[in-house]
Amino acid sequence: MGTDATYGSQRQLHFNLFIHDTGHHEASWRLPESDPHANLDLAYFQRLARIAEDAKFDSLFLADGPVLFGDPGRRPSGRLEPTVLLTALGVSTSRIGLIATASTSYNEPYNLARRFASVDHLSGGRAGWNIVTTAGDAAARNFGLEGQPLHKDRYARAAEFLEVSTKLWDSWADDAIVADKERGVHAEADKVRAIGHRGRYFEVEGALNVPRSPQGYPLLVQAGSSEDGKDFAARWAEAVFTAQPTIEEGQAFYADVKKRAVDFGRDPDHVKILPGIVPVIGATDREARELEEELDRLIAPEYARKQLATLLRVEPEQLAFDQQLPADLPPEEQIEGSKSRYTLIVELARREQLTVRELIGRLGGGRGHRTFTGTPARVADTIEHWFRSGAADGFNIMPAVLPSGLEVFVSDVVPILQERGLFRTDYTGATLREHYGLPRPSNQFLSSGTAEAAS
Repeated sequence: MGTDATYGSQRQLHFNLFIHDTGHHEASWRLPESDPHANLDLAYFQRLARIAEDAKFDSLFLADGPVLFGDPGRRPSGRLEPTVLLTALGVSTSRIGLIATASTSYNEPYNLARRFASVDHLSGGRAGWNIVTTAGDAAARNFGLEGQPLHKDRYARAAEFLEVSTKLWDSWADDAIVADKERGVHAEADKVRAIGHRGRYFEVEGALNVPRSPQGYPLLVQAGSSEDGKDFAARWAEAVFTAQPTIEEGQAFYADVKKRAVDFGRDPDHVKILPGIVPVIGATDREARELEEELDRLIAPEYARKQLATLLRVEPEQLAFDQQLPADLPPEEQIEGSKSRYTLIVELARREQLTVRELIGRLGGGRGHRTFTGTPARVADTIEHWFRSGAADGFNIMPAVLPSGLEVFVSDVVPILQERGLFRTDYTGATLREHYGLPRPSNQFLSSGTAEAAS
């Protein structure tokens, strides 16, 4: 699909580190070397951020949701608010991007646009927003609702949320602040405008109380793979985090989203597709398998079955450990939660004829993301194959165990990819958009010939 401008004639991989407490494997916190309190330890996050930055990763990513994550007996469930944490990490790093998840269903555009503009200013242009609509009744009940809004309504609200947010980020011209002490003028008043938005979901007068940030907008990221999610990504997203367990599914998703982007009048190279990969790495294949088997032995099956039953909308007792999934699961069109994740898991189980116990083991490593167990060279080969075969522009790196899985990936896999010319050896830009080879968005009010343009 072309080349990344940042790197000239050769496309190169983009790597994002997805930080998930002690690692993405369900049982990583139970390993002897894991710190079960790491999810609340700033020094731990700082260490991971520095390792990723030293390796020249594009960005860090923190998932989030306005609800208790799963059963607190299963694994560390406490989650620090991600924009607060990333602001702290921004102080201890200088180049790596900082992506936080925030919901359009349970926030308001003004507050959230202000928060991300603030992070972008404080980090020197390294902020990114992973836009989610938040599935599940539990989250809805934390905000006075009886249940989650319909899937289509959540995406309709999200679209208007983005429309309002971009207006707010553009409510200041880039040259509004003149700081003219002689005239006693700090900002030109005619270059700061109310947006006067009146829509189905929001009425927002504006202007934003934060000037336009270094990137114009934070990098816009999206992680849904339903039909609505793919349309939303094609319209708004500049990076797409996705779970694709096979290369064929990855290729189909990649081609679909890129085509949809073209249909929206966008450059497909400005939508980076980053599947998740959970690498379990050993010096030999046997060593890698032994680590994977040790982790799988530590999964608490009752907790995992309860989690799976919640996702599949059935009672745990309907999922017999040594039998395949029930034949009468509800179809995707009846699912109002995480539609794409539901379909991915059901299709995985059906395709490979997995028992519930086997499915729990497969999901324990990466919740449906591509898990790969092997030597550094084999992991590098897999990454290169997906990249060159039209299945990925890069990867959301999801180490099974942290920090050791990241350390091994950085020390043993990254150099192989650098030797092949597939990954940077140094940063060539300062902002997150520059890392991804993306343009800085123009101000919509200037380009539309409004009073701001005439001033």
